[in-house]
Amino acid sequence: MDIQQNLERIREKIRQACEKTNRNPDEITIIGVTKYVTIERAKALVDLGITNLGENRSDGFLQKYEKIEKDATWHFIGTLQSRKVKDVIDYVDYLHSLDRKSLAKEVNKRAKRPIPCFVQVNVSGEETKHGLAPEEVIPFIEEMEQFPNVYIIGLMTMAPHTDNEGEIRQVFRKLRQLRDEIMEKGFQYAPCKFLSMGMSNDYEIAIEEGATHIRLGSTLVGNEWK
Repeated sequence: MDIQQNLERIREKIRQACEKTNRNPDEITIIGVTKYVTIERAKALVDLGITNLGENRSDGFLQKYEKIEKDATWHFIGTLQSRKVKDVIDYVDYLHSLDRKSLAKEVNKRAKRPIPCFVQVNVSGEETKHGLAPEEVIPFIEEMEQFPNVYIIGLMTMAPHTDNEGEIRQVFRKLRQLRDEIMEKGFQYAPCKFLSMGMSNDYEIAIEEGATHIRLGSTLVGNEWK
């Protein structure tokens, strides 16, 4: 699987999605999700200029960080157990899965600096997905003022894995509308400008609906250890 060819194809699809909605492709941050590939393959991605890497498990994250470290910007995109915060938080540049007060409290306690965080929202309401219900998000963000090391820069969601484009689009649209509502409130500790949404199977729709950060694994680097 040729990463460079994959990247060229992805960038063209990003360009087309942006053209449809009068957006600038430079607004889109590609996060290479490297959880299923080797350290060497992750390094190859960095060498091609994709320096934003996403990991969802603390052990895999630390293994790759040890070998790649400052060459990459590190996004923790999976559920983070409170007991694991102390192991990873000083190496994380962005946390995409803030979904409960206990986690915020632990991040605030352990971090040596404010951590840019995305609040995870379960827009679709699926039981298998983590995240706050949409109606819980603003009260939750209001509580975050007490945690100076938690800096809310945006919202994150995952759409249902379905072929129903309308259903996917509605999830992303609802997240954007919620983001806009939060931005209007002008929280200094929660500017909430960004939208982390869209994966390998739906990133074009996500971009059309306002995504600023897309999380790409299989379509970019594959999903096998090789």
